[in-house]
Amino acid sequence: MVLRIPPVTQEERTQLLHELSQKQNNSGLKPKERLAIPPQDMPQQDPAVRRSNVSEVAQGYTEEQARIEAMRCLQCRNAPCVQGCPVQINIRDFVGAIAKGEYGKALAIIKESSLLPAVCGRVCPQEVQCQEKCTVGLSLKDVSKAVSIGRLERFVADLDKNGAAAPAVAPTTGKKVAIIGSGPGGIVAAADARRAGHDVTVFEAFHKPGGVMVYGIPEFRLPKAIVRKELETLKKMGVQIITNFIVGRTRTVEQLMKEDGFDAVYIGVGAGLPSFMNIEGESLIGVYSANEYLTRANLMKAYDFGKGADTPIAVSKRVAVVGGGNVAMDSARTALRLGAEKVYLIYRRTEAEMPARVEEVHHAKEEGVEFHLLQNPKRILGDAGSNVTAIECLRYELGEPDASGRRRPVAIPGSEFQMEVDTVIIAIGNLSNPLIRQTTPGLEFNKYGNLVVDEQCRTSMPGVFAGGDIVLGAATVILAMGQGRIAAAAMNEYLAQKQVAGNR
Repeated sequence: MVLRIPPVTQEERTQLLHELSQKQNNSGLKPKERLAIPPQDMPQQDPAVRRSNVSEVAQGYTEEQARIEAMRCLQCRNAPCVQGCPVQINIRDFVGAIAKGEYGKALAIIKESSLLPAVCGRVCPQEVQCQEKCTVGLSLKDVSKAVSIGRLERFVADLDKNGAAAPAVAPTTGKKVAIIGSGPGGIVAAADARRAGHDVTVFEAFHKPGGVMVYGIPEFRLPKAIVRKELETLKKMGVQIITNFIVGRTRTVEQLMKEDGFDAVYIGVGAGLPSFMNIEGESLIGVYSANEYLTRANLMKAYDFGKGADTPIAVSKRVAVVGGGNVAMDSARTALRLGAEKVYLIYRRTEAEMPARVEEVHHAKEEGVEFHLLQNPKRILGDAGSNVTAIECLRYELGEPDASGRRRPVAIPGSEFQMEVDTVIIAIGNLSNPLIRQTTPGLEFNKYGNLVVDEQCRTSMPGVFAGGDIVLGAATVILAMGQGRIAAAAMNEYLAQKQVAGNR
């Protein structure tokens, strides 16, 4: 085998890459030799430094690291990794191209299926999607040792400094498509509809497009310049993006179709209604939903308060974040960067049950977030001025599994205790945006307020399609993209049939 110990220095990586390349060019790397290549660690900012800035934590692979990591891929004929990708990227071939140093080819392969490689390479939960099915990880009996597909995707995307040429657009069909929401699902649906030759307009309620990628995911995980660059590709294709336009208030879905001449509509408004615990003290000053807190910090740049942004946000010393998902991690890590001295993450189960990505939990711990597990708030306490002063929690133990398969947390009677805090951030999930439901008779919703769609993402209204969090509940960027792709295919088929019928 070529490898003995993991390379640490740049010289060692260069030497290893030279040896692997020679072997690959001569007799080819055998599966056992590929399995012996160590996973490449992601370079990152020092925790003590990064907790005081909003620059990106993960620094990205070097060229040597990317090619070495790509050479770990077994190039399986059946490519099981693709089965775990909601947008069906040709993973085997793009990774194989990186191994050969063919980076432009690798990016072109990715962009056949995804317009957002720089985004997905950073924020997608690859460990429970493509990498979970990776034969390398399965062979080594450890998903963390699977080929780092997401990091490789990010590597080639970041090489594209100027933005790739816009995808080809078919001759105009004369059909108009409205995309409601400029999040990941909306972007994919818009791109695929425009590729088919339709006139596409994206309507965004906020003053900046990008959806959750702009208002929800912090700068230190996903720089906003990357999202802007991806959106520029849409504009190059001829997609019109209109901001400060609230469908359901500015215009209804019905008005868009009956009065404004849109032949089809895709609804991708997300899950923007925060959930609360309905406990005493949630209306006190200093209690935020994670949505509000992150929107102020990300979209409105509260992290730059006093230097260039005037967005008001709590100047906190002790912060309690309630929840165990990625949004909770983002909130806790943002609070640190906004100057909090102590940040407590309160979660009613154990770390093993946390829905957050392992990497995000690891980063939060490195940065000093204190985890309080098997605990949950009972009430929030305040002073005479209605300002938060403390949070009272109960201790928990795990009982039998619930419907999600995770063991149900059971409160321990009489275990109450208090923690002094001045800010509480509730990050226990979101509900679907209710505005479309309130203003669009004829659309079918389920009991949770999610739009009901069929397998092709068609709603109960002809010509209206939907996907992402408004259908799935709070999910992930890549799942929303997958639904945007399905919906666009169905929408294109619907419009083609409509055009044929109109020509008769």
